[in-house]
Amino acid sequence: MFSSLFKTKSIQSILKEEKGELKKTLTATSLVLLGIGAIIGAGIFSLTGIAAAENAGPAVTISFVVAGLGCAFAGLCYAEFASMLPIAGSAYTYSYATLGEFIAWIIGWDLVLEYAVGAATVAISWSRYLIKLLEKLGVDHIPYQWMMSPFETHRVNGTELHGIVNIPAIFITCLMSLVLIRGMKESAKLNNVIVALKITVVIAFIILGWSYMDPINHADYVPDNTGVFEHFGWTGVMTGAAVVFFSFIGFDAVSTAAQEAKNPQRDMPIGILGSLVICTILYVLFSYVMTGLENYQNFKGEAAPVALAIAATPYAFFQELIIIAILAGYTSVIMVLLMGQSRVFFSMSKDGLVPAIFSEVHPKYQTPWKSNILFAILVSLFAGLVPVSVVGEMTSIGTLFAFVLVCIGVLVLRKKQPDAPRAFRTPWVPFVPIMGIVVCLYLMYALPIDTWIRLIVWMAIGIAIYFLYSRHHSKIRNSN
Repeated sequence: MFSSLFKTKSIQSILKEEKGELKKTLTATSLVLLGIGAIIGAGIFSLTGIAAAENAGPAVTISFVVAGLGCAFAGLCYAEFASMLPIAGSAYTYSYATLGEFIAWIIGWDLVLEYAVGAATVAISWSRYLIKLLEKLGVDHIPYQWMMSPFETHRVNGTELHGIVNIPAIFITCLMSLVLIRGMKESAKLNNVIVALKITVVIAFIILGWSYMDPINHADYVPDNTGVFEHFGWTGVMTGAAVVFFSFIGFDAVSTAAQEAKNPQRDMPIGILGSLVICTILYVLFSYVMTGLENYQNFKGEAAPVALAIAATPYAFFQELIIIAILAGYTSVIMVLLMGQSRVFFSMSKDGLVPAIFSEVHPKYQTPWKSNILFAILVSLFAGLVPVSVVGEMTSIGTLFAFVLVCIGVLVLRKKQPDAPRAFRTPWVPFVPIMGIVVCLYLMYALPIDTWIRLIVWMAIGIAIYFLYSRHHSKIRNSN
């Protein structure tokens, strides 16, 4: 029984599943833009200020490089798997081929947490920035009660208003789910428009702000440690890397669309690594300009640090555009996370680990529409009723855990099947996957203990479901 928990699926059997079902519409360019759509969002506009004010100071640029490096190691491993196994399911599918069914279930359950909680978190933030935009535009009678969870309050003219339900968060979640049901081609078109807007605003901020940076703000580039571990100094820079890591979440979602890529063996590595490189460069330049425009200490407790930084230039009107770009950024992140979630569940359903209903494909749109509907409901309930503070860093720890297993998977498969066809080979093995494991584990270590506790509880629930349902319905078990 114990050995059967780690029974693997052969690469040949997995590749047979690639035939038909999901419609192939994505090009290499679409995949790069899909990755950028998922990556550029909450992190660059909000976490940059938090990491600068509380951990790294102006050296937050170095934090982005460290986080990007960890993602690059994992991304090279993802690229090898995605070129070998162009199947929906991402790290779940890769783990099934290398580490066995039980580990695959663990990582699949982990990805459910990463994508679902991540989408809900971003939807809640989307609603908050919608409020900011309405306030900036001078809109009267904003219905705050219907834009917050029941556990949140908002003070207006001295009166404290209690939330009822977060309608905008529910709306954007359902809207993006409907777009995904319509098909990846339509989803990719919408994502491309949003990505164009986001990149335009980010580049405009860098160009417009560059001439107005004050060298004094960068004079103390790596502030001295305050005596508290991880509070400035080089320990602070590393902790800052763990904080801004959330900014990179999303490039792995590209791999969940492998089954819908026209030429996955060639295009998946381009999509994963291309989006990662572009976003890392933009993040470093963006954070450098932001900390050059405003002293990093002034970002402490600031909800919209980018708007504060741009106020130091003659382009204060740009604040509204920044908020619009943030809303657009959040929109594409929600869409890509929901897409990744439904594709992982689609693969788990095909393997029998969750009910078969979730691998049913729409007869017209050729999308896993029932899986989309399920998570539209679940994520909407979470986004509408739960405060954003509850989720904390859960999305980050879930993603890092997935990265570690993918890096381990490359080492295992190189040992077990060294001659298997690989359209893309991770360079410098075992150095690259080992470094990916080391960096990601360190970033996990830098996260708070309560985040670890919530991860353990979530995993305990998943393990119970596996032994009560999944292992009895597993197709690979029942085929013998």
